[in-house]
Amino acid sequence: MATAGEDQDPGVKPWLLGAGSVVAVLAAVKLLLHLYAGRHYGYFVDELYYLACAQHLDWGYVDQPPLIALIAKIARSLMGDSLSAIRLFPALAGAGMVLLTGLIARELGGQRFAQGLAALSFLLAPGFLALDHFLSMNAFEPLLWMGCAWLVIRIIRTGDARLWVWFGVLAGIGLENKHSMLIFGFGLVAGLVLTQERRILRTRWFWIGGLAAFLIFLPNLLWNIQHHFPFLELQENIRHSGRNAGLSPLGFFGQETLAMLPLTLPIWLTGLWYLFLHREGRTFRALAWAWLIAAGLIVTLNPRVYYLFPAFPLLFAAGGVAWERWLAAPRLRWIKPAYAALMVLMASLLLPSVLPVLPAETYIRYSTALHLQPPRIETFRLGPMPQLFADQFGWEEMAATVAGVFNSLPPEVRAKTCIFGQNYGQAGAVDLFGPRYGLPRAISGHQSYFLWGPHGCTGESVIVMAGRQQSLEREYAAVRKAAHVEHPYSMPYEHFDVFYCQGLKQPVSEVWPRVKAWD
Repeated sequence: MATAGEDQDPGVKPWLLGAGSVVAVLAAVKLLLHLYAGRHYGYFVDELYYLACAQHLDWGYVDQPPLIALIAKIARSLMGDSLSAIRLFPALAGAGMVLLTGLIARELGGQRFAQGLAALSFLLAPGFLALDHFLSMNAFEPLLWMGCAWLVIRIIRTGDARLWVWFGVLAGIGLENKHSMLIFGFGLVAGLVLTQERRILRTRWFWIGGLAAFLIFLPNLLWNIQHHFPFLELQENIRHSGRNAGLSPLGFFGQETLAMLPLTLPIWLTGLWYLFLHREGRTFRALAWAWLIAAGLIVTLNPRVYYLFPAFPLLFAAGGVAWERWLAAPRLRWIKPAYAALMVLMASLLLPSVLPVLPAETYIRYSTALHLQPPRIETFRLGPMPQLFADQFGWEEMAATVAGVFNSLPPEVRAKTCIFGQNYGQAGAVDLFGPRYGLPRAISGHQSYFLWGPHGCTGESVIVMAGRQQSLEREYAAVRKAAHVEHPYSMPYEHFDVFYCQGLKQPVSEVWPRVKAWD
């Protein structure tokens, strides 16, 4: 269906120019882009951890709920553990979000241009391009947040209170994906309370939906109670460590503007205005309150740039509707393709800084020439590559180096040798690549590896990845440097010595509580 002032070419079939076709093409572009880029470079550090979690399915983990481990398990079982296999579901989620963003624009009253502009804004946003290209709960979070937002819009428009049940189901799944679902869910309900749409809360279906969300989330809640809420302990440790890059509120929203593509700033700011003040849009003012409340909570609690990303498609959709209204006059029609073309051009220039579409050497030259660097989320020292890319290098080489140490030992010693990683990246690399070298599963005190325990390690023969020789000599009877790990493109903190240690001076049961590292 064409918007006012958008004439169709009589020689072209109407369905080719329909809003649905435009959005579907953009979704296909998103999918193909990630399928192409997702097989370059190597495994991202977090992917190694999620694949390890998939081997220890549980109702919770130190740093996330259980859904991502289940997704990793399904992907690995169905397709194997190649990069293309484990990154298919995130790519599909990203393409699905293009469709959902267009659908929200349609639900808000937008036609072809509004839906296309909203979908294009999501497709081109560097932040989403970065997060959707590897296996992570962040790739699925926007679908769950915006699925809930779409249902609230439908409830407001149609009055169908039974949709609260589906809202509860999605919110419950969202809580099993990432605890930040609480922030947006609270924002949505609070937004309804603050507007006249609070009337739609006065129904038993709302409470049934709340019960559904609670029951779906309950297993993870019980797991956290049983383990004394490790996630809260982890967050407190991160705050005290100063690991997160500090951002003022102004700096935070400056980074958000870059991550969403600067040229979408007029779109999403207009979307917020449209939902708050426009005669047609303020019917959905509760959604604007939800966005502001979520943003305020995130900035107050722990402002990592990507925490607010899942809320932006709502404003892309609302902004698309507003711009469609303003540009309906025939004399303004030229602005539509011109602005879209500018967005594509800017996104194309930024694309290599967030997606691994260039060889490493080419990327370094490109980023140096254009002075492009993605926003920093942590304070670690960097090498020639930004952290998002650097954390995709060196893992298999690391496992091969450890294997060289392990296989140099006599067979009778190898049988009782364990491998200790200082973090889940090191341990995950051994777990993923180690079997082809005959390595046992790694142990570590980092995050959920601590809960999985020492796997019967006696401490008699241990390969320790990283650490200080002087410190290790206080723990072991004999310590020798056996190898060195380094990759020119990896993070500098993953350049370390490998030590072979013998004769742990205390029982493992006494030492293990001290290796706990939740940070």
